[in-house]
Amino acid sequence: MLTCKPYVMKLFALLCLLAPAYLGAWAEHEGVRSLFERAEVNGTFVLLDAQTRTLQGYNRERADTRFSPASTFKIANALIGLSSGAVKSVDEVLPYTGPKAPFIAAWAEDMALRKAMGLSNVPIFQELARRIGHRRMAQGVAALGYGNARIGAAVDRFWLDGPLEISAVEQSLFLAALAQGDLNCSQAAQSALCDIMLLEQTPKAKLYGKTGWQNAPYSGVGSNSLG
Repeated sequence: MLTCKPYVMKLFALLCLLAPAYLGAWAEHEGVRSLFERAEVNGTFVLLDAQTRTLQGYNRERADTRFSPASTFKIANALIGLSSGAVKSVDEVLPYTGPKAPFIAAWAEDMALRKAMGLSNVPIFQELARRIGHRRMAQGVAALGYGNARIGAAVDRFWLDGPLEISAVEQSLFLAALAQGDLNCSQAAQSALCDIMLLEQTPKAKLYGKTGWQNAPYSGVGSNSLG
């Protein structure tokens, strides 16, 4: 059983389609709408009840629009890496092969996925993608039903530059399946991912999540996937 499963009753995704037949009704949330309007931000918010399969949020049209997943793809990348055996565990150290002066200085060291996930270390996850290889990565993305499932030719760039895209609703469904242990990949990998995605906890609940920022540090699409 997944360690996170008892705690995740609802799945939250900020700026994150399976066929609409798999989902219940969408309810527009006026309180969330007012927050976006006051901030003058063009975005979306999706709240999925994983038990009833109903949705509420803001800006359904944008919620159904696919964008680059950016660093939120690190979840799927790690799942595929663990399930394929490209990495033995979330504590296996991967070599840093990125620039000497990366976007975040703390990235510039050899690092295991447990730490790399929290730091959103792009070069470490690019190294993981190269270890997975193009064939296994394409198979893994397709097996997960992740967005448009297109990875193009560059195995270490497709979630940053395209062609991979996913919508907020699709992200919510993907994360709900992860929380419930229902993804088409190793159960051990799903459990390990829940463990390293833990952000905070109380005696009654645990919060899991992963941020993403396409085109960082410049203007682009940002996302925050929470469960």
